[in-house]
Amino acid sequence: MIVRDLNEAKNTERHVHSEGWDSVRLLLKSDEMGFSFHITTIHAGAELHMHYKNHLECVYCVDGTGSIEDCATGEVHKIRPGVMYALDKHDKHILRADAEKPMIMACTFNPPVSGKEVHQADGSYALEDA
Repeated sequence: MIVRDLNEAKNTERHVHSEGWDSVRLLLKSDEMGFSFHITTIHAGAELHMHYKNHLECVYCVDGTGSIEDCATGEVHKIRPGVMYALDKHDKHILRADAEKPMIMACTFNPPVSGKEVHQADGSYALEDA
């Protein structure tokens, strides 16, 4: 059994900071669950261009509002608490948080991330060797 406290994990190497977001990785590849689980904060007013070419991601909005744009179709979906989206086709997307406050998101990645990833220029994470 794995039990972790979000507030305790915020003070460890599991708390990753980047431009426009930060993420506490509660489950990582090393936990051997087959997926990783993160609580990610998208900073107020952030616009993030992302393309997870090597990972599938599922995201559930816990707090805050914003939108996600599908770069292939131009379709924009509102994000608010209770809304989930899944990037099931490695969808290139733009995630935007409204200016009023950050969005708090619960995220899963498959394959799981190791915790060392950084976004590449195209917005993706490189795929590590299995």
